[in-house]
Parts: sequence; C-alpha cells; structure tokens
Amino acid sequence: MLLAVTMDRTDRRVSSVPARAVLDNWTQAEWTDGCQVDAAPVFQTLTVVTRNSLYQLVVLDPARGMVRLRGGQFFPDWRDAQLAGCSLGGSFLKIRGIYAGFCMELHVDGETVITSPVRRLTLTQFDESVTLN
Repeated sequence: MLLAVTMDRTDRRVSSVPARAVLDNWTQAEWTDGCQVDAAPVFQTLTVVTRNSLYQLVVLDPARGMVRLRGGQFFPDWRDAQLAGCSLGGSFLKIRGIYAGFCMELHVDGETVITSPVRRLTLTQFDESVTLN
C-alpha cells in the first residue's frame, strides 16, 4: 500500500494516510478496477464481492444510480436502492462508482448502508429467469 505523509503545520505531527486518500491522487486516478453504474446499460447485472459479503445488483436507472440488489446481512431479499458511490469511508465519494478497495455507499428507505471494501466486481448479462420481486 502506498502512503502519503502529511504534516500538521501547527504542532509538527507527522501522520501517514493511504496515498489514494489524498485528493490530488483521487482526482487524477485512472479508475480502472471497477465500473461506473451511471455508464452501464439498464438491466446490467453486477456481482460484487466485499470483504464480508456477496451482493447482486441490477441497474434500473443508471443516471440516478438506482439499482435492485440483494445480499449481505441487510438485503436477504431484492430491494430497490440508490448507489451513491464508493469511498474509503471518509469525505471523498466517487459518485455512482463501484471500485475494488472502496466501500459501496447505498441509500435504502432513507437509511445509508456502507459495505465493507469491495474485493471483486463482475459484470454479467441480465438473466430473465431471476425473479426480482
């Protein structure tokens, strides 16, 4: 893991943060290890494996980040949700993105759910035999 060293000018403390958590690195990143849901076609299906769970997502409205999902401890059955994006658990949010190493941020029924970090993402074809009700 690359680290960026920052120094507080007032008390000269030095701290290390992941390099990808530095705003300049974040904005200049190539973002190749994942996908943008807002660029995906309607009914694109995704399988997302996080550190703790497996999720299945179907894109419903790419522009708004609306998905139907199931998986993990909070979504045993299909639920509609908005994928806000992904983050490292801090201030920066990659809007409507899902990328390895980052946590997904989902909005469901007025609640926010943040997953454990994504380990793997697979895009698959929509299977009409899957019941989304």
